[in-house]
Amino acid sequence: MRRHRLEFVAPGRVAVHEGPAPQPAADQLLVQTRLSAISAGTEMLVYRGQWPQGVTVDATFDALAGTFAYPLAYGYCTVGRVIAAGPGLTDDWLGRRVFAFHPHEDLFCAHPSILHPIPNDLDDETALFLPNMETAVNLLLDGAPLIGEQVVVIGQGIVGLLATALLARFPLASLTTLESHPLRREASSRLGATLCIDPAASDLFARLGAIPGQGGQADLIFELSGNPAGLDTALALTRPSGRVVVGSWYGSKKVDLDLGSFFHRGRLTLISSQVSNIAPALSARWQAHRRLDVAWEMLRQVQPQSLITHRFALADAAEAYALIDRSPGEAIQVIFQHPSATTR
Repeated sequence: MRRHRLEFVAPGRVAVHEGPAPQPAADQLLVQTRLSAISAGTEMLVYRGQWPQGVTVDATFDALAGTFAYPLAYGYCTVGRVIAAGPGLTDDWLGRRVFAFHPHEDLFCAHPSILHPIPNDLDDETALFLPNMETAVNLLLDGAPLIGEQVVVIGQGIVGLLATALLARFPLASLTTLESHPLRREASSRLGATLCIDPAASDLFARLGAIPGQGGQADLIFELSGNPAGLDTALALTRPSGRVVVGSWYGSKKVDLDLGSFFHRGRLTLISSQVSNIAPALSARWQAHRRLDVAWEMLRQVQPQSLITHRFALADAAEAYALIDRSPGEAIQVIFQHPSATTR
């Protein structure tokens, strides 16, 4: 066997490198990848070279250690099967389907502690959505929606759609989503949004009961568009004492906010949300394993695999990233099918 590994080599350029199959150390397992998914948010910032200088890739995972710099192997949605174990481990793992927060490559070694066994009642494509579902769960923990609230979600990429699906299960007064692309608006409606609007609509503020400089009707807004302009829109749509949860990572893109009109008088609250950590106020009750258990259960309920719109071979990675970069309205979730790929 030979290993094939995807790397970002320059802005707008990826390459797949071939090399010898890795050999597991005594305390490692060898995993053969079946599927991996592209993050159209964070991963596209890497593809475009829009990361902020000096920021670590992700200190939470060994496979994503270091700082952003080309060439870079990046990705965090991988599903595979354990095919070998190091001499220091038992054979209990052999044949098990696992999820890993790992870059795109068809063979890799990992310690058992970073592999997550996939429940038997979930197929491989559903399991690919684990990290984004965990992010959606974390967003709701940070936003703490209340019964009868009017909630807005800005951005209906994968994280936005999953957050919408979870929010639709709450007894809210309304759930409105903002999204530029018709394909994603249709998906948003299917997942439970009561109203989905193009943020470029000329009557946006009027439809949502907002008056420029005086705020709107939303009690809680999640900004998940990845577009800095979305945050300014969020502030303008929020009612006095409302909350805005910022789940977008803008990378090196600067945010220009109107804080001089309604922000202070309205006593708005901006909440940063990032899945690498649990909010201190919740950390005594919520740990990463509990949040992950909830994410698995939400995958069972939502069944998001229908959001997969495109499947590519890893060898066609350049085409896959070009599609997301140039025609984002044509895709929702893009995945790679590795040579051994078969879904359960």
